[in-house]
Amino acid sequence: MGSKVYFSTWKDEFIDNRGKPREEWAESNYNFPVQYNADIESKAFIGWAGLALFDEDVDVIKLATEYAYQYQVYSEACGRCAPGRWGGRILYDLFDKIARGEGEWGDVEHLKEVSSTMIETSKCEIGKTVPKPLLDVLNYFEDEIRELIEQKRPSKYYNDENINYISKVTAPCMDACPSHVDIPAYIEGVRDLRFDYSVQATRKTMPLAHTCGRVCPHPCEDECRRANLDEPISIMELKRVGADFETDHGLFWLHPKEPKPLNGKKVAIVGAGPAGLTGAYYLAMEGVASDVYDELPVLGGEVAVGVPEFRMPVDKYNVDIGAVGSLEGVNFITGKRVTADDMREFEKNYDAILIATGTRISKKIRAKNEREEIRGYWPAINFLDCINLYVKYGIPAPKEILEKNNLPTDKPYVDLTGKTVVCVGGGFTSLDVVRCAVRANADKVVMLYRRDEATIIKNTTYEEYHEAVEEGVEFIFYSAVEEIITDENDNLKALKINRFELVPDPDGGRPQLKKIEGADFVMECDILVPAVSQSADLSHLPPEWEIELTSWGTIKTDGKTYMSSRKGVFAAGDCEYGPMTIVNAVGQAKRAASVMSRYVQSGEITLTDEEIMEDHLRSLKVYDKKEKIRGWMPGLPRQKGEILSVEERKHSYLEVNLGLTQEQAVAEAERCMRCYYIAMVAV
Repeated sequence: MGSKVYFSTWKDEFIDNRGKPREEWAESNYNFPVQYNADIESKAFIGWAGLALFDEDVDVIKLATEYAYQYQVYSEACGRCAPGRWGGRILYDLFDKIARGEGEWGDVEHLKEVSSTMIETSKCEIGKTVPKPLLDVLNYFEDEIRELIEQKRPSKYYNDENINYISKVTAPCMDACPSHVDIPAYIEGVRDLRFDYSVQATRKTMPLAHTCGRVCPHPCEDECRRANLDEPISIMELKRVGADFETDHGLFWLHPKEPKPLNGKKVAIVGAGPAGLTGAYYLAMEGVASDVYDELPVLGGEVAVGVPEFRMPVDKYNVDIGAVGSLEGVNFITGKRVTADDMREFEKNYDAILIATGTRISKKIRAKNEREEIRGYWPAINFLDCINLYVKYGIPAPKEILEKNNLPTDKPYVDLTGKTVVCVGGGFTSLDVVRCAVRANADKVVMLYRRDEATIIKNTTYEEYHEAVEEGVEFIFYSAVEEIITDENDNLKALKINRFELVPDPDGGRPQLKKIEGADFVMECDILVPAVSQSADLSHLPPEWEIELTSWGTIKTDGKTYMSSRKGVFAAGDCEYGPMTIVNAVGQAKRAASVMSRYVQSGEITLTDEEIMEDHLRSLKVYDKKEKIRGWMPGLPRQKGEILSVEERKHSYLEVNLGLTQEQAVAEAERCMRCYYIAMVAV
C-alpha cells in the first residue's frame, strides 16, 4: 500500500507534485509513515534512501539540518575513517548556518562536495547514507536555499518548537529481528574483543542471550546486506560468542544498564517461558516488581522441558533465567497451575497481569481413527517432555505413559529400541521429535510433511534440517496420513498415507496440493507423534471477563501494545499469536513490558517514539534485496563452527553445535558492513 506524497526521492522513485492541487498528487509505491500515530499526522520522512514530504508546508532546510544533527546525536560513526568522523560535522554545521540565515553560496558547493566524498569513501553505511537525502535537498530545493542566502533570513520554521523531529537508528538486520536487537553493536563487540560489551548490547532488547545464540531461526540473516555481496553474516553464532564469554568467565550478570529502583508497582505474570521471563526482566529494569507463576516444576517453559539438550543445554538457559532472577523485584513461583479464581485475585491484588502461557496442547493431524487413547499415539509436547525432563533434570518418564505407548517400564527414560517412529509436521517441534527419537534408539524414524524440503528449511533452519538428515531421519515430502490402523487391542500398527503433488494454478495464483490417485501406501508404525501445531490452554481465563480471542483460539490484542480486550490484562508470546519462535515471543514481551511499565503508573496505554518508529520502519521495509553493494571486498567466506560427528551425536545428548573459535568469531565479525541507517519523521 503506497502513500500520497507532495514530493519524494525515495530509492528509485521521483515524485514532484509541487504546484499541483492535492487531489492530483501522485501516489508513492512506498508505505511511508504518513500517519505517525492515531492522533498525529506526519509532515515529512527523511532517511537513508531519500526523503518524502507529505505536506506543502514543510521547512525542508530545517528538516535537512535536523537530520544532519542526528548523525552527531547518535555518534554511530565508528571513527575509523575521516569522512565519517569529520564529514558529518561539516554537514550539520553548514546546513545549520544556511537555515539560520547566515549561509553563503560557497557553503552549498562545500556541502555537495563533502556529501559526495562521504558517499564514496565512508567505511560504514551510516556515513555513506546520511548525505544521500541531504544532496536531494541541495539539488531539488535550490531556489529555497538561494532565497535564504540572498535575503539573509532563517528558514520558515527554524525556531518553531511546535514541530518535532523524531529519529531512530536502524539496520536491515535489526529491523528483521522481532526483538530489534542492536546486532551491529554486539558484532562490533566481538570484533574488538570486548565480549562484555557484546552481551550487554544483546541484553538491551533480548535478555536470553545464551538461548537465542543457539536456537534462534535468525530471520536477521535473511535480511543481511552482506547476502547481496556474498553470504550473510553468521549473526546468531556471534550472539552466542558474547554470551558464552559471560559464562566462561563467571561474569554473572552483564546487564545493559542499572535497573531503576522499585517504584511500588507489581504485576502478575502467568508463565515462566521466554515471554514471561522477558516481561519480568524489562519490567524490573523499569522498577516494576513481578510474581511469575508457572505450573511446571522448573523455570523456562517449553524451552526448558521440550527443546532438546543437544540443541539448547539447560545450564546455558539457566544462566539467562538467572539473569532475570538476579534483578530486584522478580519472584518465581513454580509448580503452580493458575486457575480462573487465581486470575480474579490477581486482578484485585496486582497493578496489571501479563499472560505468557505458551501453547502446550498438540493439535491432531485429522486422520481417520485418530484418538488419544490409541496405544502408540503420542502427542509431540508430551513426547518431548518425557524425554527431556529425564535428560535435563533426571525426572523419570511416568510409567503409565511408557506403558500406554508399549515401551519398557523398567527404565526411567524413554527407550524406543525396536520401534518405528513416525512424526507428522514440518517445524522446529517436529525436528526436535525426530532427532530425539534417533537418540532414544528407535530403529526407524520418519517425518511426513505436506510440503517440500525448501519449506521445511524455511520453517526451521538449513542447519537443523540437514543435521536431522545426517542422523538418519527419513523425510517423505508431499505426504499426509489418511488413516491410523490399529489391532483388536487398540495398538497402533500402521498408517495409510496419501501422496500429493503441486499443481500450478492456471490463473497464476499459488499452486495447489492435489492428491495423487493410486499413490497411497501403508507404512508400519509403532509410535505416531503428531507435531503439526499446538494450541493454547486458556482455561484459566474467567469466562465473565469475556476476553476476545482470535480465530486460532489465542488471546486477541492489537499487536502493538499487547493489551487484551480487558483493561490491564496483557498477553505476549504463543498464547497471543500461536506457536512462534523464541525471538518472536521475546520481542512481544519486551514491548508488552514497556507498555505495562507506563500503564501501572498512569493507567494509559502508550507507545514510545522508538516503538512507533520500529513499526513504521518494518512496514516501510529497511532491507532491499535488489540493492547492489559497492565498496566491499566480495567472496570472504562465512565462518562455520565445529559440530559433533554424526556418530557422536546420534548416541548422546551432547550439544551438537560447538560454536566459533575466537579466531573464527573475529574473522566473521570483520565481515559485518555495519549497516546502520538513520530515519526521521517530522510531526
